[in-house]
Amino acid sequence: MSARVSDLLGGLAPSATLAVDAKAKALKAAGEPVIGYGAGEPDFATPAHIVEAAAQACHDPRNHKYTPTSGIQELREAIAMKTLRDTGLDVSPAQILVTNGGKHAVATTFMTLLNPGDEVLIPAPYWTTYPEAAYLAGGVAVPVMTSEANGFRVSVEELERARTPRTKLLVFVSPSNPSGAVVRPDDVAAIGRWAAEHDIWVMADEIYEHLVYGDATNVSLPVVAPELGDRWVVVNGVAKTYAMTGWRVGWMIGPRDVMGAAVNYQSQTTSNISNISQRAALAALTGDLGAVREMRAAFDRRRRTMTAMLNAIDGVTCAEPEGAFYCYPNVAGLLGRELGGRTATSSSELAASLLETIKIAVVPGEAFGTPGYFRLSYALGDDDLVEGLERLTALVAAG
Repeated sequence: MSARVSDLLGGLAPSATLAVDAKAKALKAAGEPVIGYGAGEPDFATPAHIVEAAAQACHDPRNHKYTPTSGIQELREAIAMKTLRDTGLDVSPAQILVTNGGKHAVATTFMTLLNPGDEVLIPAPYWTTYPEAAYLAGGVAVPVMTSEANGFRVSVEELERARTPRTKLLVFVSPSNPSGAVVRPDDVAAIGRWAAEHDIWVMADEIYEHLVYGDATNVSLPVVAPELGDRWVVVNGVAKTYAMTGWRVGWMIGPRDVMGAAVNYQSQTTSNISNISQRAALAALTGDLGAVREMRAAFDRRRRTMTAMLNAIDGVTCAEPEGAFYCYPNVAGLLGRELGGRTATSSSELAASLLETIKIAVVPGEAFGTPGYFRLSYALGDDDLVEGLERLTALVAAG
């Protein structure tokens, strides 16, 4: 008897981060005192001027109709101006496709560039969507293992070891989800030169561009590696910078022939995204970055608190992240130990046990291609952040 769903979707893994978040929210709704470190979602409200722009847009009849698949002209112009302002990358509105969030931009990039069997280099630990989106496009995800000793910053040497004649695309993300790693500017340029030398396309995911701390410096790969010519795509969005995860606005930037194909694909799948969300994004990108600076200051404080508390736990080590809003501690020292009457032999088992026993939700490293680690978001309230880690500290101390 044949399967009821297609082989393609039958082989697709669910989003591990969304699954953890959904389970945590369900338990919380049932009255459990769950603290969730799973979702990559700022705990701040979307800034008021953005919400007001959306409210006004609802009353404008222009927004009650279809708009161009690629996005409203004003928003694409604002994205081009914002990209030049923030990264130095000079693009035209015609090179921009507005998508249903950053995840949609990633999937559309893979669908546009990959042929069946093309290999995609994905530095690990990686965001869970990258390999699955490559799979849907017929590509072959090739994890590139990075070194914890080097702060999980991918190097040319690691990429070269993974390269084969079938390598078509490199996924480059800095700041990184889940590790918080920020690749040094000189190394970003070297990676771009390496890709150019081997005719490899680069998809640069810049969604966390504004969330960089301390002395770390973020640069855009196409800017510091002009040798790439036009063999690059940049994906980005408003979700993380402006606390707009639910508004679902991202974008894809690339050479005109690639973007023409991407627009055709979107025209046959989703058409334009919500006009109200587009108007909200326009207000975000044309407003000042005051709210962004306030959120970044809070994240900076929380990352230092979380890192210190994690490193104080026997069996846990955690490098201080330089970007995004995640810590990625090594929890191998907790495996095989009895904690709360249970013994876990993998980070996945340990994460499940912590949710059941002390009601904290974390995403295990298996989801990111590196077992033995946890991803904890510090984009949650200060009190919850501390309380959850105090529960973990007490559990480990009690044995």
